[in-house]
Amino acid sequence: MSGLPKNSPHALAGIALLITAVACFALLDTTTKAVTLSVPVLMALWVRYAFQAIATSLAVLPKRGWSLPPTAHPKFQTLRGVLLLCTSLFAFFSLKYMPVGEFTAIVMITPLVMTLLASFTLGERVSALRWLLVVGGFTGTLIIIRPGGGDGGFNWAMLLPLGLVVSNAWFQILTSRLARTELAMTTHFYTGWVGTLLASLALPFVWTSLSSWHLWAALGLMGCAATIGHFFMILAYGKAPVSTLTPFLYTQIGFAMLGGWLVFSHVPDGLSVLGMVMIAVCGATGAWLAVRESRVMIQATES
Repeated sequence: MSGLPKNSPHALAGIALLITAVACFALLDTTTKAVTLSVPVLMALWVRYAFQAIATSLAVLPKRGWSLPPTAHPKFQTLRGVLLLCTSLFAFFSLKYMPVGEFTAIVMITPLVMTLLASFTLGERVSALRWLLVVGGFTGTLIIIRPGGGDGGFNWAMLLPLGLVVSNAWFQILTSRLARTELAMTTHFYTGWVGTLLASLALPFVWTSLSSWHLWAALGLMGCAATIGHFFMILAYGKAPVSTLTPFLYTQIGFAMLGGWLVFSHVPDGLSVLGMVMIAVCGATGAWLAVRESRVMIQATES
């Protein structure tokens, strides 16, 4: 446990919460892929957000006399909701065309993209090793996508996860910032309702009657998995720093591969596995560097 910060009980709780969260996200993605074969994507997206919004409201509002939870950052809460909706939109369309495991691996380059954002928008210095890790992660992504190659050939839809990565990177940065000052349920409440209200704009154009109760049950499972996953993720960021939690995000690749195998009998080919391993190794190494650099800064300050 030497890699954990001094308040290791809180860090261990944060890690446990995060692993539970990513397991829920893998369940969400697997169910989403199955559901969108029969249900319009935007309709499924609306149900996912409406479930979160209603469930969170029932948990929060009665305790406050049905008044809205106070927030010190309403603009950031709204922006977080918009970013998560964009992330979900990219994810739902991506899963319609891609296997769950490969999709998840590409999404896992998000921490590496956050390194780029820090460099270009915040002016932070990025070491040569970090740049090498970023290149390695993107190389792994290209191996999975294989422009001009692969069994089925390149498809434009395979670029959708890259749009997700950008919106998810900003979403993760904003989540970690809000977790410092906002209650988890407050953030969860506003994120759910922002997504629901925006998704409702498209609902009249995509709503369709469903032929089976199994589809409604699957939609409910999606909403439940998303609600629990995002709530646990917010709690995790409140208990441990991003640099400590980031390596454990990559357990989602394993959960996703398991879901793809159990539900769709899909096993990634050798090149796809190679790409997944490259992304996981580069991302986890980048997180380890962040922890080491943070320790060096703390030691320098204390001395």
